[in-house]
Amino acid sequence: MKSFAAFNAFHRAAVAAASTACLLAAIPASAAIVPPGVTLAAKQELVRNNGSEVETLDPALVESVGAANLARDLFEGLTATNGDGAVVPGVAEKWEQKDATTWLFHLRKNARWSNGDTVAASDFVYGCQRFIDPKTASSYASVFGPFLLNGADIVAGKKPASALGVRAIDATTLEVKTSGPVPFLPELMSNANLGPVHRATLEKFGKEWTKPGNLVSNGPFQLKDWQVNSKLVLTRNPNYWDKDHVQLTKVTYLPVEDENTDVKLFQSGENDMTYQLPTGTYAKYRQQFPNDIRNSLILGTRYYSFNNRDPLLKDVRVRKALSMVIDRDLLAQRVTADGQTPSYGLLPKGVSGADVSAYEWASWPMEKRVAEAKKLLEQAGVKPGTTLRFAMNTSDYNKKIAIFAASEWKTKLGLVTDIESMEFKVLLKKRHDGDYQIARNGWVADYNDATTFLTLVQCKSEQNDNFNCNPRADALVKQASETTDAVKRKQLLTEAAKLVMDDYPMLPLLQYGLPRLVRSYVGGYSLKNPMDHYSSKDLYIVKH
Repeated sequence: MKSFAAFNAFHRAAVAAASTACLLAAIPASAAIVPPGVTLAAKQELVRNNGSEVETLDPALVESVGAANLARDLFEGLTATNGDGAVVPGVAEKWEQKDATTWLFHLRKNARWSNGDTVAASDFVYGCQRFIDPKTASSYASVFGPFLLNGADIVAGKKPASALGVRAIDATTLEVKTSGPVPFLPELMSNANLGPVHRATLEKFGKEWTKPGNLVSNGPFQLKDWQVNSKLVLTRNPNYWDKDHVQLTKVTYLPVEDENTDVKLFQSGENDMTYQLPTGTYAKYRQQFPNDIRNSLILGTRYYSFNNRDPLLKDVRVRKALSMVIDRDLLAQRVTADGQTPSYGLLPKGVSGADVSAYEWASWPMEKRVAEAKKLLEQAGVKPGTTLRFAMNTSDYNKKIAIFAASEWKTKLGLVTDIESMEFKVLLKKRHDGDYQIARNGWVADYNDATTFLTLVQCKSEQNDNFNCNPRADALVKQASETTDAVKRKQLLTEAAKLVMDDYPMLPLLQYGLPRLVRSYVGGYSLKNPMDHYSSKDLYIVKH
């Protein structure tokens, strides 16, 4: 992903590779790159807010952005992504594509676990098999599993985990076979879900294996302390293969959900990096902290999930009406006012592998949209005064957006919204259980390809909290996964995205931006990063 253009060039080259072609990693591995002339501070410690308490530190069960942030610091996969978002070598120092569905990853011999044990190819086999195994119950297994040979059948319980297309040829060589052409596999393998697990530790401690004092990890940092709802502390891993280029000695993650509290901690010097600015405050803080403000669009979609099995929302006319009357321009310009842009589809701008499209009515005058929405509700038998139940996680930012949406539905359609706020972990479970009517949701790409967003609306995906199913769209995605023709693949995925969005399974709102405050003395923070993957190993503290 170096830049979008660079990634697309890599993407096209990979798809067109002949069966005997080699794709060796040419990008050098990297940690924090300190520019010439920059003097580092004697104390290399960082405090960064993570937005909420994480649901787990088990890489197989990691699901939220916050948990993924920690997983990147604690665990390292075959590959990694650097500060700009480019794919770089991780535990694998190089890799090659033997044919359309076979890849070889060559592990570096000096890769070590935090307890000093050697990281072997068998650790990746164990980690991947455990991740895909239905017994683990990972909500991401159905997202990444289908890319690997036999993965979909294993997730469905039709084949044993041992049938997964990942095997150790020897201690430092891993073979990965895919179910079809997966040109972005090197980037996919940077996700902690597909990384190694220290089997002896897990078998010794069971569910307690991720606790401080127990956890054995292979990333640039190791777990020092975890005080739930207070802080989580990491220290530099002395056995990490590239430890000499990791500058930070200590990273403290805060689980603060309230954006105003987050900013107050920054103002008082207790936080070096906020998670997200409160709605409507970007201009204010840009003026107040001109040297610390950071902002850029990323590959992410902020949206609301509709429970497609709900008695009221199972009618597509109701879902369409609710989507039509939300004024995204007003939301982006007046409510969030932080550089995010309106979204009218599943895919954000800049994503590779499909063309971004929007609903036809997106260009209609609002008066016309409201009139059409009222007709749809009347046809569906929904009367003014009907109550909508809306679930969201505790956050002033999300609350203001929810209040705006509720106002739109009330003033334009006469519908009443009952907003329920809860901890993020509770919301996550409610969405997966289908225990909601409308719920706040969002998705940031795990890799730069349209399939990472299509997983939100595919029939059997664990990440499909909408519970919609469009077999025709799924068939198109399947066809796309089987072709090596890049043009045809893009056409199929574009058609699939448009087809499924015509069912209105969700309500797209905005393309994610990253309005936050980062101390001017925190080096290595790049605005070229398209997925908000800021590993602590890429950051450092400048003398100040």
